[in-house]
Amino acid sequence: MPVSLNSGSGVVGKHVYGNLYGCESRLLSDLRCLKKLVEDAAKVANMTLVELRGWRFGGEKGGVSVIALVVESHLALHTWPKYGYVTLDIFTCGDKSDPMRAFEYICQALKPERVVQHYADRSSIPQRVVNL
Repeated sequence: MPVSLNSGSGVVGKHVYGNLYGCESRLLSDLRCLKKLVEDAAKVANMTLVELRGWRFGGEKGGVSVIALVVESHLALHTWPKYGYVTLDIFTCGDKSDPMRAFEYICQALKPERVVQHYADRSSIPQRVVNL
């Protein structure tokens, strides 16, 4: 049975991260489009954008990285167009933002064939373990 984190005490941390497989390669090379996608995902998830940066990398395994610094923490997206592969890392603090909504928004836009998603509670109040 988890401890209630809505009491206003402590840090509520939510971390959603995962991998997207089988995405369209052309889209994974489009820095401008991916920056807009991350910016929109932050809005959808009720995050406050502080700064958005993106880079294109060359070479055989080159791709795009987009990092959004938000008041609540961060969103990070990295692509490998040759492999149709994307990694996402979205972490927020507080009750008002929802990193799962940002993750789902990005998945809807990139249309992966397969998604592996993970969630970690990163709150300052540990959850109690109940032995059954």
